[in-house]
This record gives sequence, C-alpha cells and structure tokens, in this order.
Amino acid sequence: MSSLSQLEPRHVKSSSNTQDDIVYEHIFDAILEQRLAPGTKLSEEALGDIFGVSRTIIRRALLRLSHEQVVSIRPNRGAVVAAPSVEEARQIFAARRVVELAVIELAVKNATPESLERIRTMVQEEQEAFARGDRGSGIRLSGEFHLELAHMANNMPLLNFQRSVVSQTSLIIAQYEVGHQAHCSFNEHEALLLAIESGDSDAAVAMMAQHLDHIEGKLNLDNESASTDLHVVFSGVVKKKPGRH
Repeated sequence: MSSLSQLEPRHVKSSSNTQDDIVYEHIFDAILEQRLAPGTKLSEEALGDIFGVSRTIIRRALLRLSHEQVVSIRPNRGAVVAAPSVEEARQIFAARRVVELAVIELAVKNATPESLERIRTMVQEEQEAFARGDRGSGIRLSGEFHLELAHMANNMPLLNFQRSVVSQTSLIIAQYEVGHQAHCSFNEHEALLLAIESGDSDAAVAMMAQHLDHIEGKLNLDNESASTDLHVVFSGVVKKKPGRH
C-alpha cells in the first residue's frame, strides 16, 4: 500500500490539498490519459487499497467526478467511468465549442508573460511526449493545454466547466476515435499560442473553431460504438447446414 504523499499527480502543487483532492486528481489524470476506459468499474475497496485511504474518501472523490459527469454512480451497483452515447457525445462537443471560444477570447485579453511561458512549456512537453511515443502523456498534456487556456482567461466558472468538458471529451475520444491518432495536434496548439501572443482575438477564435472541428472530425459519431453482444456482432452470419463444410 502506497502513501498519498508518494503518489501526488502533476496537478497537485500545494501541501494544503486534502486526500480527497489527491485521489480526485489521480482519477482525473487517468481519464485525461485514457488509461481508464469508458465503462470501467471503479471499486471503492480497490481504490481505497491503492491509495491507502478510507472508502469514505474514495466515495467523496468519486462523487466529485460524478458532478463533472465523467463518472456514473449507479444505485446499489457502484461507480463506473462514464460511457457517453453518440447523442451525448455530440452534445458535449457542442457545449465544448461554446466554452472554448469564450475561453480563447478571454485568454487573449488576459494573457501575461508568465502565463504565456507556462503554456509554451506545456506545448513543448506535449510535442516531446508524442515524439517519444508516450501517447498517454501526450493526450493528457493536450487536455492540460486547454485547461491552462481557461486559467489564462481568469474566469473560474469557465475553468470549472472546461475541466468537465475536456475530461468528457477524452472519454469520447477513447470510445469513438478512428484509429489511434494524436487527437489534439501540438502544431495547432503552437498556432493558437502565437495568435494569443499577437493579441489577435478574431484570429484566435477562428483558429480554435477549426481546431475543434479537427478533433471532432477524427471520431466516428455516425453509429453507436461496437457491441459486446456476440449475437449482435455476428447477426449477419448464415448458419451452415449440417454435413456441409
């Protein structure tokens, strides 16, 4: 059993963070990195053993994640990682488009040299992660880029909503992505950063809209995800008559 002090994720930067916060951030990171697949059962007992905390603390962290709609808590059956339907996925992307365009406009207005330096470092780390084949870290950094934009926008309600839609989008990508592409191009992140640095709000907003189009365009949202029911999967198979090979 590991202590939480040995397990702090990259988001946790203050010694004042509670055990609930640390557990929450670990699960949040695992969702951003797509290490937790949609539909995964989140056992309170197993998580309590992993993090060395009580089930009460695990329950509070899972409840917080359920409020962000990335975890579903089912009565008498426990918690699972959310698995958005195609229609829910479309609605989440529509919501993300609204919030991202508001965020990028405010980010241009409120950017500081310090915030620009932080986000530039993040883009470089993202590029390096994909270059060395570390897809999980690259995907997480892609999500963190968008969260950092919300920090730069200096609007807490938008940041809270951004956290929810970014993590939900990661679940959608894990569920519906066609192939295994880098869903959030660091080249486009670099271009967005340059637009913010130039102070061109219109260009930044247009670029973000195009960026979101590219992310959504790599997903198969025409049909529901593959079935786990063998009868459904092989419904088109015609049975051979006895004695024929």
